Amino acid sequence: MKLLKAMAAGIAVLTLSTIAMAGTLQDVKAKGFIQVGVNGELFGFGKPDDKGVWRGIDVDCARALSAAVFGDPEKIKYTTLTAKTRFTALQSGEIDVLFRNATQTLTRDTDLGLDFAMVNYYDGQGFLVPKKLGVKSAKELDGATVCVLPGTTTELNVADFFRSNKMTMKPVVIENNAELNQAFFAGRCDCLTSDASQLAGIRSIAPNPGDYMVLPEIISKEPLAPAVRHGDNQWKDIVTYTVYALIEAEELGVTSKNVDEMLKSDNPSIQRFLGVSPGNGKALGLDEKFAYNIVKMVGNYGEIFERNVGVNTQLGIQRGLNALWKNGGLMYSPPFK
Repeated sequence: MKLLKAMAAGIAVLTLSTIAMAGTLQDVKAKGFIQVGVNGELFGFGKPDDKGVWRGIDVDCARALSAAVFGDPEKIKYTTLTAKTRFTALQSGEIDVLFRNATQTLTRDTDLGLDFAMVNYYDGQGFLVPKKLGVKSAKELDGATVCVLPGTTTELNVADFFRSNKMTMKPVVIENNAELNQAFFAGRCDCLTSDASQLAGIRSIAPNPGDYMVLPEIISKEPLAPAVRHGDNQWKDIVTYTVYALIEAEELGVTSKNVDEMLKSDNPSIQRFLGVSPGNGKALGLDEKFAYNIVKMVGNYGEIFERNVGVNTQLGIQRGLNALWKNGGLMYSPPFK
């Protein structure tokens, strides 16, 4: 009997926990904002500008989520997190969603109680070096001191790269992004390793950007995606289809500038996407105009890419893998129907 009671109590606790986790949308609406975990120090992805306005691809994706949920892209409170604290903050409920250039991996998916939504940036790890070092390839870095962030896939990737190429390295591990960058620019390490997009951002804030170069090798796959707590399927669907909406809008040719005109389109796919033909919003528990609000208030994926990291920005990044599938990239949305 005691065993049965204990089992029943355990099941009750588990059920209550599942119910509690399944209400993120309701919790967010009740408090009137989304608590978003961000980087805070990464130019082009998540960082306040000199006027204190948050900018970046991750920030714009979070703003798109706010537009989908509230019809207002600014119903957000930002929590700046380090690589070590980002997942704990999500697990504990300190934040509702993580938009912080986090790589989706098998163990993170299975061991941390998290679910990753649609990838919002495909990246890969590389190396930033001072030109005066005189190296042209990462395979010339035998014996180098390497600046690296702890608590990241970067640590394991760089260790694997040096080991597989029968080279040695001396890691310089610093948790804070800004301090790590300063250590590199001060010459404490021969190279800095991180995602290529981050290296472009770090190089852009160097005292003399022309003194540094990113080596040609990309040593890993880094699908960067927003994350939510495991068990809340509705919230995961909303975050996932927010990112998909950005991609679908670009493929349909719907932009922040023409979205109102597109409401008159006789294309059934555009009618469904913008909520002229109802159903998609109800399926997610959102307003039928959620995708319209995303595009009107934030733009499509191409627009947010170009204004944050594109070729005409300080970072000057080509679309590459982040182009639409029909343009040779990996960005692909399922049908909105």
